[in-house]
Amino acid sequence: MESRQSRKTFRTRLDELITTLRDEIVTGKRVVGEFLPSEKTYAEQSGLSNQSVRKALEVLVDEGLIVKIPRVGNKVAGPAPGGIISLKFGYHTSIMSQTEIELLLDMFGKKYPHIRVELIPLPTYNHEMVTKYMENEMLDIVTMNNNEYREFAENDRLSTLEPLPHNPQLYPFLAEAFRTDGMQHVIPFVFSPVILCYNRDHFLEHEVPEPDSSWTWDQLIDNASKLAAENERLGFYYNFHSPNRWPLLLLQSGGAFERSDSGGVRIAGTPMADGFRFCREMKNRLPSLWETIGQDQSEKLFVQGKASMMLTSYFHLNILRGSDIPFDIGPVPHFGVPKTLLICIGLAVSRHSRSKEAALKLAEFLTSYEAQLVIRQKTYTLPASKPAAEWVGTEAMYRPPRFMLFRETIPSFHYFTDLNIGQKDLIKIMKEATLYWAGLENEETFISRLEQWNPAGV
Repeated sequence: MESRQSRKTFRTRLDELITTLRDEIVTGKRVVGEFLPSEKTYAEQSGLSNQSVRKALEVLVDEGLIVKIPRVGNKVAGPAPGGIISLKFGYHTSIMSQTEIELLLDMFGKKYPHIRVELIPLPTYNHEMVTKYMENEMLDIVTMNNNEYREFAENDRLSTLEPLPHNPQLYPFLAEAFRTDGMQHVIPFVFSPVILCYNRDHFLEHEVPEPDSSWTWDQLIDNASKLAAENERLGFYYNFHSPNRWPLLLLQSGGAFERSDSGGVRIAGTPMADGFRFCREMKNRLPSLWETIGQDQSEKLFVQGKASMMLTSYFHLNILRGSDIPFDIGPVPHFGVPKTLLICIGLAVSRHSRSKEAALKLAEFLTSYEAQLVIRQKTYTLPASKPAAEWVGTEAMYRPPRFMLFRETIPSFHYFTDLNIGQKDLIKIMKEATLYWAGLENEETFISRLEQWNPAGV
């Protein structure tokens, strides 16, 4: 007991020394060029050993606040002119609730009080806007998902992004989505596969067995009809038109688009035609899928008990936090070979930033085990850090029984690019397929028109 108390007291004294010295430098009490008192002096004042004082000073060296000059001493080097470094952080508005970003930035601020982070919400996101903001020094660091990264790459905008160092603690398959020609332009922050979520009470009430990894789409549709109640709830619902949902059926049924000699997509006579056909069949068997009511509507209906099953992600499970719905999750249904879409959100630093070092510090902190563990413990979002994501301990909130399902289904994860298409293709295909899926044109017309399209640069 005394040993634990002693370690706690030591840690407190060490942190107090670091905080005191940092504050003195940031507030200007210690001027640039001034030498700090000797390590021995600080050891006597704080009750710490010389070695511990040296560790405290090394923290300030790492932060760029002091410079250690061999056989001379420690000289104050910072903070930057004006005392405070300001960072502009552009972010997807959804990550506020999905990652506890405000808490993480508060932690970062305590660690680096000379860096102030200004949050810049990005309600709409396109490569032209973000590039312009970066080039004009309006953004230093941004969140960027794998689809948006592809848009940057396809439009030759990667030169806007600062190459980032490798972090061995992060899942390797996440980093791959943000790497081009051996360069890591975005560092993974959080991720999620598309999953099936269901209300356990509804299954129990109707004596329907809960989903397992063997479920096919036919089984889901059949069981959805058993769970549905007229004028009360839907058996199954999700935002079919989302770019992170509709490619799933094509991925599972067709694998990847074939290409013609001219570079266009080939559909006629390929398994991909079956995928488009099944999407249309889904519309006929589950017409509610085509009633797009609004963003996050699947989760909102689910919380209200108006839907028994939905396709969702670990990101959107956060909408269920605090609800009394006894939900669980499972892998998405399939046609025989399990496959699901993977979504990853990373952090990108502007190459044009005047505060690049500080931006890199923020990216490093947000992907550290310390910050990633907060995401794991306080949200349903999956952190990119493998040790944090797979942390096991006393939970502070309700977790569905199969929360750790992602660990066992990693081999089934696929990015939309595994369809052998790019971001331009994704947008075009969705636009053209909607008419066919809605029954406004026949299959031959739809396929012919899509095969004639050949985006520049593909």
